[in-house]
Amino acid sequence: MRSLFTAPALAVAFVAALVTALVTVPGTAARAATGIHVSGTKILEGNGQEFVMRGTSHAHTWFPTRTKAFADIKSLKANTVRVVLSGGRWSANSVSDVANVVSLCKQNKLICVLEDHDTTGYGEQSGAYTLDQAADYWISIKSALVGQEDYVVVNIGNEPIGNNATTPGWADATKAAIQKLRANGFGHALMVDAPAWGQDWQNVMRDSAASVFNADPAKNTIFSVHMYGVYDTAAEITSYLDAFRTAGLPLVIGEFGFNHSDGNPDEDTIMAQAVSRGVGYLGWSWSGNGGGVEYLDQVTNFDVTQLTSWGRRLFDGADGIAATARQATVYGGTTTDPTPPTVPGTPSASNVTASGATLTWTASTDNVGVTGYDVYTSTGAPLGATATASITLTGLTPATAYQVHVKARDAAGNQSAASPTASFTTLPGSGGGGCTAAGTVQSQWNNGYVLQPVTVTNTGTTTRNGWTVTFTLPAGHTVTGFWNAAVTVSGQTVTARNLGYNGTLAPDAATSFGIQAGRPNFDTSVPSGYTCAG
Repeated sequence: MRSLFTAPALAVAFVAALVTALVTVPGTAARAATGIHVSGTKILEGNGQEFVMRGTSHAHTWFPTRTKAFADIKSLKANTVRVVLSGGRWSANSVSDVANVVSLCKQNKLICVLEDHDTTGYGEQSGAYTLDQAADYWISIKSALVGQEDYVVVNIGNEPIGNNATTPGWADATKAAIQKLRANGFGHALMVDAPAWGQDWQNVMRDSAASVFNADPAKNTIFSVHMYGVYDTAAEITSYLDAFRTAGLPLVIGEFGFNHSDGNPDEDTIMAQAVSRGVGYLGWSWSGNGGGVEYLDQVTNFDVTQLTSWGRRLFDGADGIAATARQATVYGGTTTDPTPPTVPGTPSASNVTASGATLTWTASTDNVGVTGYDVYTSTGAPLGATATASITLTGLTPATAYQVHVKARDAAGNQSAASPTASFTTLPGSGGGGCTAAGTVQSQWNNGYVLQPVTVTNTGTTTRNGWTVTFTLPAGHTVTGFWNAAVTVSGQTVTARNLGYNGTLAPDAATSFGIQAGRPNFDTSVPSGYTCAG
């Protein structure tokens, strides 16, 4: 991988001798998370309202007089700005300077992600600081940050390790930095960048994120991946985002671009996936890039009226900042969300009993986030609610055919359209002749379906040496195939008898057979009235 260090050319020169470790203020008891905080995969404000970052980075440490950038970034509808700071690798940003940056963020109603750029490329780039040194810098400017937890996220160190191995490794160094800040009283949400120039192409952060999160006494750590050339296909992007969603951990795309010297990022997928999943993103960067990546400027010469093609894409394009950003409620932003989730997938029934069944389906997506699902019968009667894409229904009526669908909902109360319908029939409470039978529609199409399995269970106390199952097909339905049973049809009544190899059933033992049936187009009625006899 090639370096993603994008400081402007005029700032490339830095002091040859590293500054000695900054003095640590006396330790205080770790503070509980307050203000901006995480809950599962989500980032919440202090009042519990979800907040999704939409913004860009501003290289304040190299351009300290370009303070108009804060108002300009806000004018393009951003809700967050990530601010580049330095503790000494470049001209150090003082307590008063950082306090002024926080004030500018608040004046312009922006959430302020403050990042220490000193750590960029440690182990590969000369002069880079350690994460421990970065923690010392934050402690040295603590007075500018305490009390600002509703407005400030502390991004401990930018791209803290290059591609070369270092000791301690990323996970241990990150845990130690987090714990050092907590021990010194920081209750802020902490953001940690991935190694490998932020791109985590070896999945070090992905695979150790849970242990890092659990090492935070406040459980208030946000993970940040930088998506450049490594993320040039939709598969790579979705796979990485899926890993954090599955782990239940909060992830932000802390930097990304539309192009880069190490490859061509798929910015369309990055933005679309972030929006559909409710994941924050921060583009790189407002203006002033040098060192061969000047094309990453979003405006020319810090002039908001001169948006570049990358700036237009990020702010005004599909899934861009103007269309998807919501101002933080701490600044009076609205919680209105008019967009419903997408339609859930078709439910699939399993573990059907006389009084219950398990349903699973493909999850919905939402511009902010799906909060739950509601399950209904075909007549609109509610059957249950769940926070995940699965539910175990109880209290159903025995020997009854059910047709069900699912609707997703979000935090604003928006409900999706109904999923396609699924059908299943509960088992009888008791069966004639000491056996029961019930069938499940496994798959279906416009003019047919497969009824499988039709399960036959010996409910008696002695071994059964044969069984006969009958059930009724809906009007117009016909049997077109069958297996594991001898089947005859009279009118709409189907009779299935055991074959030589599956007629003997010990007590509580079960076997099954299958039926393929034809039906008039779009008739979703299902077989019913299962009975079993010896």
